[in-house]
Amino acid sequence: MYAVVGCSDCQALWIVEGRPETTQCPRCGSTRQHEKRRKFVETDDEDHAREVRSSMLATRQDHGEAFAKLDSFTEMEDRVDDAGPSEDAVLEAAGVDPDEASAAGERAGSGTGGSTSRTETVLAALRESEEPTAEDIVAYATERGVPESYVRDALEKLKRRGEVTESGGTYRRL
Repeated sequence: MYAVVGCSDCQALWIVEGRPETTQCPRCGSTRQHEKRRKFVETDDEDHAREVRSSMLATRQDHGEAFAKLDSFTEMEDRVDDAGPSEDAVLEAAGVDPDEASAAGERAGSGTGGSTSRTETVLAALRESEEPTAEDIVAYATERGVPESYVRDALEKLKRRGEVTESGGTYRRL
């Protein structure tokens, strides 16, 4: 349920989803019980609530006729992708080959060739081992280029922050 409500202090209009106990005006900050707010429309359709609010704001500012000529939010949203130049045209204008840019994006999104932070490597070692000891974690991380001193420091910091626990030489993520 969506409601277009108004503020009795500053006359702001906004949309409230559901039926909260209280609402706060986004403009002046006044808080009131939701039931005491003036509701101009209640609907199950968020787009309809947006249309009503926009129409009310346009009428307040004497732009009602111009607003009436506009398409609905839904129709305008459907046409957004058709507005302006295509992504390929923008890339070509900037001197970038669109096919190469697309291939680079796919490589970056595939997870290959990306880098993992040192801390992420230590956390991955904790996930990968069934009962990880400090030596297991160090071995895993050093194979991936993380210095042993960093691994040991990271384990201590993770323990102090409460992200991992160590019991009997075995580490576990919390």
